[in-house]
Amino acid sequence: MDSADILILGGGLVGSALAVALDAHGISSIVVDPADPELILQAAFDGRASAIASAPMRMFEAIGVADRLAGKGCPIQGIRVSDGLEPGKLDFAPGDGEGAVGTMFENRILRTALFEAAQAASLADLRMKTRTVSVERGEFGVTALLDSGATVRAQLLIAAEGRNSPTREAAGLKTARWTYDHAAMIATMNHARSHENIAFEIFYPDGPFAILPLPDNADGHRSAVVWTVKADEAAGLMKISQRGYLAELEKRMGGFLGPLSNLSARSSYPLGFHHAAWITADRLALVGDAAHGIHPIAGQGVNVGFRDVATLVEVLVDGKRLGMDLGDPQLLARYQRWRGLDTFMVAAATDGLTRLFGIPGKTAASVRRFGLSAVDKLPMLKNWFMAEARGESGDVPKLLQGLSA
Repeated sequence: MDSADILILGGGLVGSALAVALDAHGISSIVVDPADPELILQAAFDGRASAIASAPMRMFEAIGVADRLAGKGCPIQGIRVSDGLEPGKLDFAPGDGEGAVGTMFENRILRTALFEAAQAASLADLRMKTRTVSVERGEFGVTALLDSGATVRAQLLIAAEGRNSPTREAAGLKTARWTYDHAAMIATMNHARSHENIAFEIFYPDGPFAILPLPDNADGHRSAVVWTVKADEAAGLMKISQRGYLAELEKRMGGFLGPLSNLSARSSYPLGFHHAAWITADRLALVGDAAHGIHPIAGQGVNVGFRDVATLVEVLVDGKRLGMDLGDPQLLARYQRWRGLDTFMVAAATDGLTRLFGIPGKTAASVRRFGLSAVDKLPMLKNWFMAEARGESGDVPKLLQGLSA
């Protein structure tokens, strides 16, 4: 297939999900990605874990991905937020009959499920270990020359290439960006006591410390830890022994999960923010990290990308029903309006939380703890936060409601 409705550059989590969702609605795609599947699907490639909110999980069910993830994640039955280990906390828990807030998956499991689903999709042409040599977006369509020598054509180009999207830069779509002078250190470990399917976010002056529940393994209870530190401290902390690292983790947890063991391979990456004011151009739309990159403080990064997918699919399906060219400016304008405000609000909220909890001093800490305790006693405000965490706020696309677009 050298022509399709959509050309997707980038076959990661968001790009693969988009190809599968389009296939489920009768829209064909060509996915081009330079990565080698044998490398990116290995356990050592990406040690991170992601909290998939309940709304994107409904999308996975609607497009046939959920079965590939069955039994491989850990339902999140509650979230506890605190400022250090001092009194004053905020608990989020689903109401009766509401189901889990989300599900924790290791990224390698998500990547494998979505990649295999894209491979199995009859209307998705997945071209890995392939790069674009040139791309032209013209009045009547998109044409791309690949390094395989093939020329492919489509009505619309989607950039799903990640934070440093060359397609976004080539299109002149400007982004606001800054770094946080922080790095996130990632690892998994076993612990003596059960996490009881609760995710913990503990805020320290040098950055948030997240404990994310994973399924038990042969060695017992298990969690992933995202430990945020000053950027200039990360390299030194990454070099300490496994025993020393586990001792530091246990100290920051206050020992509430008991003794720690079986530390996994560790990884670290710098934290930053970027947000494209415009996520469309002529016959082009951005999705996922190509459009926005936020602090992991609220665990919403990849979920925002899946919300892009659900929205874009609904816009394109509606356009197809009307017989429109899928690169029509009216469709792209609708996607821009629908996603522009939502992504900005999520980005602004996560950035604000990062700065609020980063203010040093006892007075600031006391105010934060008072605020957490106050919100904990306000059901309406807690329900709003829960809707955000679930991905159910605002104008929710059909796929996120578990419905066909």
